[in-house]
Amino acid sequence: MSVTIYDVAREANVSMATVSRVVNGNPNVKPTTRKKVLDTIERLGYRPNAVARGLASKKTTTVGAIIPDISSSFFSELTRGIEDIATMYKYNIILSNSDQNKEKELHLIDTMLEKQVDGIVFMGGEITEEHINQFKTSRVPVVLAATHDENNELPSVNIDYETATYEATKQLIEDTNTQPAFITGEEHIQSNGLKYNGYVRAIQDASYELDENLVVTKECTYNGGIEAVEELLAKTSEPPKAIFASTDEMAVGVIHGIQDKGLHVPNDIEVCGFNNTRVSLMVRPTLTTVVQPMYDIGAVAMRLLTKYMNKEEVEENTVILPHRIIKRDSTK
Repeated sequence: MSVTIYDVAREANVSMATVSRVVNGNPNVKPTTRKKVLDTIERLGYRPNAVARGLASKKTTTVGAIIPDISSSFFSELTRGIEDIATMYKYNIILSNSDQNKEKELHLIDTMLEKQVDGIVFMGGEITEEHINQFKTSRVPVVLAATHDENNELPSVNIDYETATYEATKQLIEDTNTQPAFITGEEHIQSNGLKYNGYVRAIQDASYELDENLVVTKECTYNGGIEAVEELLAKTSEPPKAIFASTDEMAVGVIHGIQDKGLHVPNDIEVCGFNNTRVSLMVRPTLTTVVQPMYDIGAVAMRLLTKYMNKEEVEENTVILPHRIIKRDSTK
């Protein structure tokens, strides 16, 4: 049978209230009594019941983190940032994988709330009215990480996706003196829409007429990048001089798709990605990309959540972190 707080109190010859105060770090306990209780806890192997403590304090010191793809290097970096700050503030993490499926996301949110979490960090692609309604009726705070809410109704931490893409596209235009192609992921993902807006603005500012044949939408995957190159080269008379891909994973597929066609990166086609994940250094040539500080986004999102959970003052609930472009061998 498991050791209970009653067993500790009996063995240490103190009240259960005293044991509770020691376990919860209450300073109003004599040092000699505290040592006696702690020695008894260690000897008996007592482990406080988190559920029971949560019922008493109305806090479980547990945070739910919902991410789209646990295997993605992008989301794993975000998760590291969340966990490091959670540990600093003595919170435990319940991590769930949603597969970027809306029904699964909504189910996981319900499950997290049933587990009495104190807050939720949510990462996903599309924030629908159903998401908004579920978050607004939640009894605990929710913070979005690397996830755009177009109405800014929820606390969030992101970068400026539109400006970042504008700057990257502008650089490709200056390198090649032509309109680059744009390979993007699913249109319903809000950040992809912002990236498209940045691309279009850069094209217009360069006084080019937008050529829709140079815009291809595929899954945000390695295979999606390869397929996009196939489609792009099939519907254009001449290959574009440059391609912007909305994720690094797609960009790696783009590079390999170009090489499969006997073309050279960057001499024939320059390639730029987005996120600066580890794969950007693993591919050859190494990938020029927009640096999105994934770890920092996760860390800042978790810190913002702790402020809400602890009723601290929050000056700004929509945080935009800085980005930059790192130039590598896939561009000239």
